Amino acid sequence: MRKLLTWMGIAIASPILGLGLYLAFLQVSGNFHEILPGQLYRSAQPTPNELANYIQRYGIKTVINLRGPSERKWYRDEVATTSKLSVQHVDFQMSATRQLSAQESENLVALLKDAPKPVLIHCRAGADRTGLASVIYLQQVAGVNEETAEWQLSPLYGHVNLPFLRAYAMDRTWLRLEEVLGIEES
Repeated sequence: MRKLLTWMGIAIASPILGLGLYLAFLQVSGNFHEILPGQLYRSAQPTPNELANYIQRYGIKTVINLRGPSERKWYRDEVATTSKLSVQHVDFQMSATRQLSAQESENLVALLKDAPKPVLIHCRAGADRTGLASVIYLQQVAGVNEETAEWQLSPLYGHVNLPFLRAYAMDRTWLRLEEVLGIEES
């Protein structure tokens, strides 16, 4: 019986440990992903060197910061880097733990449609807020089907979509947007 319980414990713990290691890797690697080549890229908060590299390597024309303006060094560095490289910098402050209002959602859709491409979207971890913005971009700007777009809000990019977690606010925002925009399940 003890062996059975040990193996059951290992069977349960292994996937949890694997997911934890993967999520840690995303953080260490900057969670950078090319979503639509030449159009959309996403990441965690980039360092000045990472940001300059992304801009030069992928031809980024707009950086959308979902953290909002800040007095902190990361923000000053980001604004300085984009300014130095003649890239548009846009702040769209949102919280991963609060649903966007209908007006905020509309504003985000308009921003994503109007921003000069290619666009780099980022937040602190590149998982929750960036995931929602990426879903919206793929579905509303690029015309990607809902099922494919929704992968942006998944553990693949560091977002854990469980209803009891605070970041589930991003999933709730998307579910409401699906209704408002008349998006039918694929």
